[in-house]
Amino acid sequence: MRTNKALLLKGLKFIAYTIALMFTAPLIIYQAFKNEGHPLYWPVLIIGLILAIAAISLGFYSMKLIMDALFNKNHKQD
Repeated sequence: MRTNKALLLKGLKFIAYTIALMFTAPLIIYQAFKNEGHPLYWPVLIIGLILAIAAISLGFYSMKLIMDALFNKNHKQD
């Protein structure tokens, strides 16, 4: 059983994006709650929540890619 290295590198790249979003989303949400009286409160909060949801979904997707690479799952259905 061999590891699909191209798929593994793609999964690790997505893990890096996930880690970046895991730090960025809470920071943006915190800034939104810190400035509740500002006119851009709702747009900044919505952007932060979208980034948080993206971090969660990207984390699951990157784990799926890494598992597929490690267990050599083929993407072609013949």
